Amino acid sequence: MTTGSPAADEPAVSLTSSDHVVVVGAGLAGWRLVQGLRREHFEGAITLVGAEPHPPYDRPPLSKQVLRGRWASDATGLASEEDVARAQVTLRLGVAATDLDVADTTVHLADGSAVAGTHVAVATGVRARRLALTSREVHTLRTRDDAARLAARLDSLPPASEVAIIGGGFIGAEVASAVAVRGHLAIVLEAAARPLIAVLGPEVSAWLEPLPARAGVTLLNDQHVVDVVDGDDDLRVVFDHGGDLAARLVVVGVGAVPNDDWLATSGLVLDNGVVVDRHLVAVPGVAALGDVARFTWDGPLGEELVRVEHWQVANDHAARLAHWWATGEPVATPLVPYFWSDQYGTKIQVLGHPRPDDEVTRVAGDDQRWLALYSREGVVSGVVALAQPRALTLSRGLVERPTSVAEAHRLAPWAR
Repeated sequence: MTTGSPAADEPAVSLTSSDHVVVVGAGLAGWRLVQGLRREHFEGAITLVGAEPHPPYDRPPLSKQVLRGRWASDATGLASEEDVARAQVTLRLGVAATDLDVADTTVHLADGSAVAGTHVAVATGVRARRLALTSREVHTLRTRDDAARLAARLDSLPPASEVAIIGGGFIGAEVASAVAVRGHLAIVLEAAARPLIAVLGPEVSAWLEPLPARAGVTLLNDQHVVDVVDGDDDLRVVFDHGGDLAARLVVVGVGAVPNDDWLATSGLVLDNGVVVDRHLVAVPGVAALGDVARFTWDGPLGEELVRVEHWQVANDHAARLAHWWATGEPVATPLVPYFWSDQYGTKIQVLGHPRPDDEVTRVAGDDQRWLALYSREGVVSGVVALAQPRALTLSRGLVERPTSVAEAHRLAPWAR
């Protein structure tokens, strides 16, 4: 953890036309911030720095559409040439940020150049967590190039090839679903007792456990992989008990880590992401948003310091930071974390930021389609749904303000 402390409610200072905002990270959060600043009538300079050579693109379709063969990888773009021109933003793509001088808000880049601004927004997101494996033929899925390579590899496999997916979480399940749709034999290797037990808790993970089999996917729990090695015509997944598994392709989906290492000497507080205040400010003039930000969230049970890797939070962060910097005023509406996962032919959705050890009560549906409440200290902390999108949307108010479980049952918004 880097020494220092985040700004405690940065004084409200509105941007002027003489300001220059440098946005580091050309993903959803970074691009939405550019758009948000222009919507807030900021007329100063904006520079958008991105490590990848591609203009901003959307990541959820990589696993949901590209891997299934429905979209080409370049169909995921968020910013056309016309969009970039309209936003009057200078793009610095294909060059990573290597350092941040907080004192003069200057971003140093891998090509030896630097971009000096009056404000810097860190939106560098996360990268796929990697395992120390012998084979170099193992795939991960995080970037557009990752998706293109993996889709091409799946296309090249003989029909009904065995594909091993290490990790049964959200990304692993979505990859397995795409593999099965393509007619291959997906085998999910989960280290825990059940997929998602560390995220959604024991009850919900048990309710979801039958889904892979219904989609023709093999799920193997309590599988501890120690290596993947090259075979003659395939790869061998080696387990800690000494056994192994042959597969034509191996994909690793074991989570992600924040891209904050380039800030190691900046003096910002780094603790599982860049620590920021309720306005997403780390120190005056420097903010962080999206997956890389560890921010103060005013949840239904009070303030929490959280880092949330969800599309909706990144999108909302951009709008909130743009409004704060442009006007000096916070957004009045509460931020409600939301995410979804399309897997095994159905959709899982979660509102709020529940903990895996929260109490869970199923309030609607059956084994195929249901909605449940998470609660802590008698207060609703989250809502989770399987194939119940309308009921979940109607239940959003339960986590917008403190709501007791008794009141939630009385209101029963999911039943409207």
